[in-house]
Amino acid sequence: MNARVPAQLLNTADALTHVTQAWDSDITQRITDYIAIPAKSPGFDADWAAHGHIDTVLRNAADWVAAQKVDGLTLQVLRLNKPDGSARTPVLFFEIPAHQSSSKQTVLMYGHLDKQPEFTGWRNDLGPWTAKLETGKDGAARLYGRGSADDGYAVYASIAAVQALKAQGVPHPRIVGLIETCEESGSYDLLPYVDALKTSLGDVSLVVCLDSGAGNYDQLWLTTSLRGMASGTLKVEVLTEGVHSGDASGLVPSSFRIMRQVLDRLEDSATGRLLPASFHCEVPADRLAQARATAQILGDEIHKRFPWAHYDCGGSSTFTLPTTTDPLQGLLARTWAPTLSVTGAEGFPALKDAGNVLRPYTAFKLSLRLPPLVEAAQAVQQLKALLEDNAPYQAKVTFESSGGATGWNAPSNAAWFEQALNAASQAHYAAPCGYIGQGGTIPLMNMLSQGFPKAQMMVCGVLGPKSNAHGPNEFLHLDYAKKLTAAVASVIAAHP
Repeated sequence: MNARVPAQLLNTADALTHVTQAWDSDITQRITDYIAIPAKSPGFDADWAAHGHIDTVLRNAADWVAAQKVDGLTLQVLRLNKPDGSARTPVLFFEIPAHQSSSKQTVLMYGHLDKQPEFTGWRNDLGPWTAKLETGKDGAARLYGRGSADDGYAVYASIAAVQALKAQGVPHPRIVGLIETCEESGSYDLLPYVDALKTSLGDVSLVVCLDSGAGNYDQLWLTTSLRGMASGTLKVEVLTEGVHSGDASGLVPSSFRIMRQVLDRLEDSATGRLLPASFHCEVPADRLAQARATAQILGDEIHKRFPWAHYDCGGSSTFTLPTTTDPLQGLLARTWAPTLSVTGAEGFPALKDAGNVLRPYTAFKLSLRLPPLVEAAQAVQQLKALLEDNAPYQAKVTFESSGGATGWNAPSNAAWFEQALNAASQAHYAAPCGYIGQGGTIPLMNMLSQGFPKAQMMVCGVLGPKSNAHGPNEFLHLDYAKKLTAAVASVIAAHP
């Protein structure tokens, strides 16, 4: 099916064929090679510079981009230092001049190459640094391995989309690409590069961010909002060393019990609702209307997509229940509600080593997801005061922030952009474009919206059901990725 877009005719069938050939002959192997490199984000690998993995994946990507010989493309790997002289994580920046277009504006394509850590629970035949290509029961090809979907494919898909335009000689505006290596740590190194590249970025009118999710694998999905985040380590100390629990318990308060009391200030443990009103915001009317439409599309798949624990009970299987089975409330809970997660702990011995000892301290790594319209810096300050003040039993309670990132609410779609999204989705998926908020955080989007308030934001990605980025068994849905690449080409071709 071909879709007509303003000012020219893009043969979408040929574009998909071109993209598919690129993926099958080359890109899938490049991502396979990328999976094997443990390029963990600096927040999870303090010695990233010495280990060299981030430099390796960035160099491999840069070499590949250069080898494609895209007409007029120039690229550079940028390396800045921090004020103390230590290295910032590098970025890849490429530029492609406009082709037969009178537009003076710029399309910015974004992705990242740093990865989340290994995590546990991978299938016996899978591993974070071992790529495996597998065809599922639905006939779809999946490439397993850490970083495959989040976000190693993005730089390769971006260039493939441009090549699809070049193959047909389709007019397009100037295109630049920004590929960072600090996203999984909150993109704290990115802003200095954005400042350094401000002139080179130009007048950005369209951002294509290939680091988000999909409600299903049946249509193009546009991300309409992203939650923010406040994170840090909460530590409760009661003793200088462990003591015999039989001797001290009952008199010495448990650091774990104090931890529970402190967290009760923040969260209603019965419902999971965050108690401070300042951590909440009203859902805008347009986002609520879009959520209702998406709830109709996805139904109970909104909660069934997750790998729920279950057990056998009298011959039947009982599954863990979600907080709600209402599709609309489920969508809003994971995109517009503040939520607390404990993502790590210290002060606990392994079970096999746990004796009758009253532990001296308990420490939790907290990840607080914030609604898109809540300011992260202010939330971090409020969180620290809430947790530290007036500690029970005058215990030593400290909250060490590891940073915050304000969420993002997309601007309204321009008429051309809305038309282009639906035309691309119909052409490549035979279904209309879907609109969905995401519960994750992409710090760059808020930066770009502030710097380019009139730019259209094509925030999309391959993180659909069970793709499980950050967790075990992460996979890239190859068929969806190919169509998404072609859809990106279609939308760029429609740029006025």
